[in-house]
Amino acid sequence: MLSPYLLMQVVCIALFIYGIRLMNSPKTAVKGNLIGSVGMAGAIIMTLLEAQVLSVGLIWAGLLVGSALGLWLALAVKMIQMPQMVALFNGFGGAASCIVAALTALGGGLGSFTLFTSGLAMVVGGVTFSGSLVAAAKLHGVINQRPVHLKGHNAYLWWSGVVMVLATLGLTFQVGAPAWPVLLLVILSHLFGYVFTIRVGGADMPITISLLNSFSGVAGSVAGFALPNGALLVVVGSIVGASGLILTQIMCRAMNRSLLDILLGKTTVTPAKVSEQQAKEVAPAEPEPMPPQGPSWQAALRDAKKVAIIPGYGMALAQAQLQVKQLGELLESQGKEVRYGIHPVAGRMPGHMNVLLAEVDVPYDKLCELEEINAFLAEADLAVIVGANDVVNPAAMELPGTPIYGMPIIRADLAQHVLVCNYDTKPGYAGVDNSLYQMEKVHLLLGDAKDSLAKLLEAAKGELAEVIPLPEQEAPTQDPVALLWAAQRVVIVPGYGMAVAQAQGHVKGLVDLLQSYGKRVEIAVHPVAGRMPGHMNVLMAEVDIPYELLLEMDQINDQFKEVDVVVVVGANDVINPAANTHEGTPIYGMPVLNVAEARHVIVYNLDRSPGYAGVENTLYDMEHCIFVPGDAAVTLQALLQALRLAS
Repeated sequence: MLSPYLLMQVVCIALFIYGIRLMNSPKTAVKGNLIGSVGMAGAIIMTLLEAQVLSVGLIWAGLLVGSALGLWLALAVKMIQMPQMVALFNGFGGAASCIVAALTALGGGLGSFTLFTSGLAMVVGGVTFSGSLVAAAKLHGVINQRPVHLKGHNAYLWWSGVVMVLATLGLTFQVGAPAWPVLLLVILSHLFGYVFTIRVGGADMPITISLLNSFSGVAGSVAGFALPNGALLVVVGSIVGASGLILTQIMCRAMNRSLLDILLGKTTVTPAKVSEQQAKEVAPAEPEPMPPQGPSWQAALRDAKKVAIIPGYGMALAQAQLQVKQLGELLESQGKEVRYGIHPVAGRMPGHMNVLLAEVDVPYDKLCELEEINAFLAEADLAVIVGANDVVNPAAMELPGTPIYGMPIIRADLAQHVLVCNYDTKPGYAGVDNSLYQMEKVHLLLGDAKDSLAKLLEAAKGELAEVIPLPEQEAPTQDPVALLWAAQRVVIVPGYGMAVAQAQGHVKGLVDLLQSYGKRVEIAVHPVAGRMPGHMNVLMAEVDIPYELLLEMDQINDQFKEVDVVVVVGANDVINPAANTHEGTPIYGMPVLNVAEARHVIVYNLDRSPGYAGVENTLYDMEHCIFVPGDAAVTLQALLQALRLAS
């Protein structure tokens, strides 16, 4: 039978896991954070009661001071300083693990396993603490933000690593008194963290912070193994460590960086080799499949009684979930039966499509799992595919030896008519050609999912309009107001300078004003535009800019040639064309936003100085670029006033 203590441990672990689960969605993130905090508070109180340390005033004083400090930081720290605070919190977690492990090792009477885990926790915790302090200091501008290479840099890292291994083995096998191995491990680990982090430049700092976040979790988990009742610490630390490592991998891919290169102090990247598959992708496109010989897609949409909507990752990329909901509601208002088919791996995480549709309040009872939607499709008049490929590919049933063969799919091919709203007809993530596209009953509506769904909505209303070509652009002018007034599509690119100037409110004002004039406005977000992953997203959300307006790099980069005006607000390295042309610079090979390809670019930066990576921005000297120097909040306010007067 479980003891009350063990039972409460299970409850706290469950609260942690459930809280993290709720953090997957912006709508439930606040609730998830609160539940996780309740679990942590319960774990602390339960541990104190079990250990009978209620009379130890020092512990309670520490809890009071720590809680008060945490509350003060949460209220006082500005959003611009959030990356530094995250780095500090990572460091505090590492320091706590290091202290616990050191005191455990010095306690005496321990087995080899406990001593080994204590030594390992001291190493990881010490590296995390000192490395996080350096990262926070760099982010705050307290120390040099450029990469710093010390004399004998690599030699120290290698030799200190060897000594730490020997000290850990000495502690494990109890060679002499434990004080000396413990002292060596604490000192060398902190020096290692400093030397490791000091040579990381600004361009790689987001990756480094993600890695240190993972280290803080690993340190806590390992320290838990050294304690008699450390199950909670092991579980929570493992979750933090795993999530931090996943985030690190994502950031490395976003920046075209190798984690090993960063660990070895390499701050430049080589251009990626073009693979055979990539070469095929840039080759001239093959002719599109022949259109169906039967009724038009407009007629199929009009006459359908039962409609299945099948969303996929392409819908997520286009942020078209609201349009999907609007289409479903419109069809239902016409007396049609509508169901949404959800494949378990349609997105990039379990429940991805469910979360996206829940964000726009699609009723949960209309979301059908695999078996249910397949039964519905057997009787459906129309299947509308929005950005799905592999999960509806009949090749999974027809082509042995392919990566998807044998995978259960949504049987869109069973419907009387199929309407595909995908970007193109290229193979999906698995690299298998979709045989569905060759069927006579399939209608292809290729391009951006939002645009395709807009046509569907117009057709469903009986108001399908012809596409009117954009007029030829006039010669460049040096008047930002005139450019914006004449533009039809505007993309805003925020950066760290916007955060420094606290100008996100003015960006919101610009978005609202341009939209009121009938302009198409979007926000292009580079994954490392700020000082931590998601920095710009948080700032945009802070001023209630709709999430569907935010486009990631792979969503917008191919479309900049179609953009009339790009407004850059405080961004530098992430829009610098030198990343593609200037070999040997810290940003060479890093994917950047291709704003230089737009018809016109207006840059609102403090000055023309190089960005964080120290590379001159070649965009500023291009003929179609207008540079407006000064504080972003001041210059944007002037722009807003001028636009209002022009109206």
